[in-house]
Amino acid sequence: MFGTSGIRGPVGETVTADLALRIGQAVAVDADRVVLGRDARVTGDVLTDALSAGLRECGTDVVRVGVAATPTIARSVEWFDADAGVAVTASHNPAPDNGIKLWNPSGQAFTPEQNERIERRLAADAERAAWDAFGSESADDSAVERHTEAVTAEFDSLDGLDVVVDLGNGTGRVSVDALYELGATVNTLNAQPDGTFPARESEPTAETLTALRDTVPAVGADVGIAHDGDSDRMVAVSDTGEYVPGDVLLALFARDAVSPGDAVAVPVDTSLLVADVVEAAGGEVEYTPVGDVYVAEAVSRPGFVFGGEPSGAWMWPDQTLAPDANYAALRLVDLVRREGPLSEQMADVDPSRYATRRLNLPVDDKTGAIAAIGDALRAAYDDVDTTDGVRVDTDDGWFLVRASGTEPLVRVTVEARRESAAERLLDDVNSLAEKHGIAP
Repeated sequence: MFGTSGIRGPVGETVTADLALRIGQAVAVDADRVVLGRDARVTGDVLTDALSAGLRECGTDVVRVGVAATPTIARSVEWFDADAGVAVTASHNPAPDNGIKLWNPSGQAFTPEQNERIERRLAADAERAAWDAFGSESADDSAVERHTEAVTAEFDSLDGLDVVVDLGNGTGRVSVDALYELGATVNTLNAQPDGTFPARESEPTAETLTALRDTVPAVGADVGIAHDGDSDRMVAVSDTGEYVPGDVLLALFARDAVSPGDAVAVPVDTSLLVADVVEAAGGEVEYTPVGDVYVAEAVSRPGFVFGGEPSGAWMWPDQTLAPDANYAALRLVDLVRREGPLSEQMADVDPSRYATRRLNLPVDDKTGAIAAIGDALRAAYDDVDTTDGVRVDTDDGWFLVRASGTEPLVRVTVEARRESAAERLLDDVNSLAEKHGIAP
């Protein structure tokens, strides 16, 4: 039921008010006070009402922070001295979907173990409070302002910078308010919250951000920022209107954060570009399973200064263990202030120097196929990482063999510093797969 980013799916099918009620009851077992908020989706009010009812029925007090960015909700758990936070959001999913994501006081999303505990409780009858011991409900609309103040306090003046922010009809107003407070000139696109996402799809990509890519150079802006529906993702457009690939932005953020001896955490499918940039700066990269909760778990340890995913989730552990796209937006604009045009910084970390190949292998049994290929790879290679799928690093590059989360496929990703090396690695993996009866 819980994926790497909570529960998500079509409302009325995967996500229902009944499910929200029961999750509220399950969370209440370990929580005396819970922060509850939602994104702008039209079904969010019904689901938050159901969650609040489930929590209060089991004796837990609820602090409702209204429509807010997911990182605002995650940060609010500590601010309101709560035991957990619940965000009703489907993040970058389309409008018919909604979801539920749970947060710890540290800002880290619930771990897989915590989610499994909640899931087990759903099958049991909840222990309800006596009629005179129901939890209370209060509303506090200060969370967005507190979030704005918290991120603004981390930066010097951005006076003289011109920024275009595409909010995608979502909840990313903290970025805009903070940029204004810091003296930047801000132009907005799609700034009216609307859970039907009429202007563009909720997920910000090179394909969905055509208006932002056209607007930035047209108005002479220094940088463009875009958020998804709940503002836990931030992607960028350079001063020339070029979409910044996720691995490039990850490399730039990592290089800016790292000093010799520091570490950054990235998922196993991250480009070799990031490791090369971090190692050149004297740092080291640790690979995690795909999912922001795993990156957060890594960066919570001493020595880590940054973690991120190419999808647009960025974490600085001295701020919060939640992916905070609003803080990331300010961090990027400040990086432009300090280091110059984003287009020039991108040229320093050119991903075209790396060759990438991908292959999908149809299988009936994903688990069995991964186990068989993993055994063969461990016998053939020295540097094998089974953190998430099977990743092999060689002198020329790396490859990852990983089961699809949604289809009967084993996905193979290969990356190397030379075309010939990428082709050779792909042939090696393909040959091993064919020996085990798996063919493309």
